[in-house]
Amino acid sequence: MDTEAQLQAHIAQWRGYVQRHRAISVADVDEMEDHLREQVSTLQDAGLAGDEAFLVAVKRMGSLDAISREFAREHSERLWKQLVLLPTESEDAERQGNRELLVVLALAVSAALSLKAGFAWLKDSAVAVNVSLLVLPFLAGYFAWKRQVTAKVAAALVVSFVLAALVLNLYPFESGGTTEVIAAIHAPIALWFVVGLAYVGGDWRSERRRMDFIRFTGEWFVYLTLLALGGGVLIGLTVGAFETLDLRIEPVIEDWVLPFGAAGAVIVAAWLVEAKQNVVENIAPVLTRVFTPLTIVMLLALLAAFATTRSVIDVDRTLLILMDLILVLVLGLLLYSISARDPLAPPGLFDRVQLVLVISALAVDVVMLAAMLTRIAEFGSTPNKVVALGMNVVLLVNLVWSVRLQVGFLRGRKGFADLERWQTHYLPVYGSWAAAVVIAIPLAFDFV
Repeated sequence: MDTEAQLQAHIAQWRGYVQRHRAISVADVDEMEDHLREQVSTLQDAGLAGDEAFLVAVKRMGSLDAISREFAREHSERLWKQLVLLPTESEDAERQGNRELLVVLALAVSAALSLKAGFAWLKDSAVAVNVSLLVLPFLAGYFAWKRQVTAKVAAALVVSFVLAALVLNLYPFESGGTTEVIAAIHAPIALWFVVGLAYVGGDWRSERRRMDFIRFTGEWFVYLTLLALGGGVLIGLTVGAFETLDLRIEPVIEDWVLPFGAAGAVIVAAWLVEAKQNVVENIAPVLTRVFTPLTIVMLLALLAAFATTRSVIDVDRTLLILMDLILVLVLGLLLYSISARDPLAPPGLFDRVQLVLVISALAVDVVMLAAMLTRIAEFGSTPNKVVALGMNVVLLVNLVWSVRLQVGFLRGRKGFADLERWQTHYLPVYGSWAAAVVIAIPLAFDFV
């Protein structure tokens, strides 16, 4: 690894450590990093090497706790007293924490009311197509408010959601048709990247902020899953208790609790990620180390099952769909693992396990492509086949290059920063592909 790359890796490790501290927000970490880089640059100009300049600059900035206290005093409006449970001496900090809580609750209720109105006013198929438009604008609004985005970025967010609404509602989809289902599946993916634009405060060109968004996505999913599980248990206990009293509250649960809980959880989960990053940061390495070996076993079992099939044409269509979903899961696991890893740690056993995961996924992807191309040649193209084929090509490119970089990292020829850089550079491809599917596939197949 060259000197500049090693310096960037040092700074990335420092940033990750600081960002996990409960009293420092993402915006504050950005400000601190700018100050650190200025110090490093000044010291390098004075003749110090990159490593030496970094160590001296960090030492000059003082201990993390001291910095946290200083930032807590100067930026008390960004602290969430209700969640971080840190003692504060400033009444302004408490007022700002209450204000943020009210904003989050207002957005959660607004998203829930929007979803409820959608169920009441739209047909079932239209609700499925528009569900992301009914909820995600409120999540984007939360980050736009929190990051204090510029008018230009705010306009880009509004225009993106408006264009999506026009496409999804003006296209003459056949009710329950294939292209309508495809649009309903891919619209949330495309709009999630609009949320990402709000999350990074409009600074989408920054590799660091893209990796922050990847990390946020994984942590948000963890919190959302926990909220869903907890809510499911609570609903089950409540229904059981009312049944013992010969009272049926299932209609209330279906009509009000589930829509409000689902929409509100999307906003609340994001809020928890912002406030409790240090908690999930401790969970992330555990999750990746548990699920990576299990996923490898599943992929190898699927490859063995494919080997027993006489012809790729005979492969069941449902199996192909499930394998596509598994590949998406592998991609998410790969991204989450990279975002949670210490960038300065040397290659270890888990990195080799992860290489096995990527190679296994690549093998499955190649088999999938062969099956799809054979089916298209034999039976012709359909919207589902074209979308699945395109998605597998997008994944294939990522997996091939990821294998190359992972092997180089294990052999000491590449730095871990190269792996991170590849994933952050490739991230917009997924959003672009999802948007292209929503816009182009229905047109190409006459909305059937």
